[in-house]
Amino acid sequence: MNRPLLHLAAELSQGRTTSRALVEDCLARISDPRGEGARTFIKTYDVSARAAADAADKMRGAGIAASPYAGIPVSIKDLFDVAGEITTAGSRVLATASPAISDAPVIARLRAAGLVIVGRTNMTEFAYSGLGLNPHYGTPRNPYDRDAGRIPGGSSSGAAISVCDGMAAAGLGTDTGGSCRIPAALTGTVGWKPTAKRIPLVGALPLATSLDSIGGIAPSVSCCAIMDAILAGEPLLAPQAFPLKGLRLAVPQSLVMEDVDSTVATAFARALATLSSGGALVQDIALKELLELPAINAKGGFPAAEAYAWHRHLLASKGADYDPRVKVRIEKGVQQSAADYIDLCAARKDFMRRVDALCSPFDALILPTVPIVAPTIGELADDQEYGRVNLLMLRNPTVVNFLDGCAISIPCHVPGEAPVGLMLVGRHGADHRLFSIALAMEKLLSEYR
Repeated sequence: MNRPLLHLAAELSQGRTTSRALVEDCLARISDPRGEGARTFIKTYDVSARAAADAADKMRGAGIAASPYAGIPVSIKDLFDVAGEITTAGSRVLATASPAISDAPVIARLRAAGLVIVGRTNMTEFAYSGLGLNPHYGTPRNPYDRDAGRIPGGSSSGAAISVCDGMAAAGLGTDTGGSCRIPAALTGTVGWKPTAKRIPLVGALPLATSLDSIGGIAPSVSCCAIMDAILAGEPLLAPQAFPLKGLRLAVPQSLVMEDVDSTVATAFARALATLSSGGALVQDIALKELLELPAINAKGGFPAAEAYAWHRHLLASKGADYDPRVKVRIEKGVQQSAADYIDLCAARKDFMRRVDALCSPFDALILPTVPIVAPTIGELADDQEYGRVNLLMLRNPTVVNFLDGCAISIPCHVPGEAPVGLMLVGRHGADHRLFSIALAMEKLLSEYR
């Protein structure tokens, strides 16, 4: 599939395809033993997806489609409540938990718009890593250099691969520190992180409630904008691209440009030159305040503290069933006292105020989504190397969550190169404006892709 939602909606509207045909194609790709379906999906909804597709086709035929996107198949991360099912969050620990009483609001909104849910996608256990490895259900392989077994990125690993391999038109994910943007950057898709409060988190198993947000992974910026509008309960109006000429784009030089590999550096520099030639005003800024973040989060930050608070009783009874690499990160929350947490909240508030003031003259920040291309799964066999690469992957995206801003990762590599993402960052609440800027950037960057 891998076609934009706008294209699929037009195909459905004009009778050139049906929802049933789209869903059957997705289910066939998922079940193909030669593909990544078994590692990408934890559960599929073959019967209900076909029934929903048939219903969407009948309603469209009667002129009463729920939305222009009714009948389009999507995947959902294994983090969201579906009525009558256990939300397992990529883990074995919750296998005997109570089933959800109702759909999460975001799931209900997808259904209300007529989208067809084909299955629950694999993820890093409890969403606590940016790499996408899962020892319980397997790790879906990145479509780039698949034979080498490169990582998909995480934690929304299955969401990204479901889109890359045409097993869904878009994937619903979460983003606490880059979990939509990292896999998007590593697989050449588009990943979106909204201002957190715009989309309800009820019914999504938490990682860190101070940082959690719900976004999507899809083939294009417009797809993410459509998904965002549905999830936020907003009118389904396609955003319009802003003219790039005169837009003020700042490139932070502190922290986020460290340890950038040559492939990412080359693709990012080429993208900046293209944006400048298109009329954007690209300016380097020091933004040395970012150098404070390692010290602020030295004890694990909000993820460790808030994840430990949620998991501590489960760890006591089922600790042996956790992925050890996830367990050790959660247990870091033990190091934080109540005073530490209060200090962390105060430090965040002060940091947000100062950085916002420095960034206010600009329309957006731009930086590499992640500083390196996807390593192989084998390269991460050593725990120390796993930890190092994980922190490096999370470093740039987590800045946005800490600032409570919005951000989108757009591919900026050329065919034949390893996928590289360019991250466009907006201020708190500037989501719609950021989509308009991203659309213009995507169009310009795609001309050399």
